[in-house]
Amino acid sequence: MNSVEVEAKTVADAIKKALALLNTSGDKVEIKILSEEKMGLFGRPGGKSAKIRASLKKKKLDILGP
Repeated sequence: MNSVEVEAKTVADAIKKALALLNTSGDKVEIKILSEEKMGLFGRPGGKSAKIRASLKKKKLDILGP
C-alpha cells in the first residue's frame, strides 16, 4: 500500500490514522489535506469530517560510480 485516504474528526486524527495504516512515521509520508473539519451549527458536533491523503515518499537511490 503506497497511499491511503482517511477521514476523521480532525486533520490531526486523520494523519495519525493514516500513519498507523501505512505503518510508518510522519517524515516518510506526504500529506495532502482534501478537506478540513467543519463544526456544526454553533460549534456543535455533526459538521463535516476532515479528509486527507497520505502517500509514502519515493526513495531516492544513491548510485555511486567507480
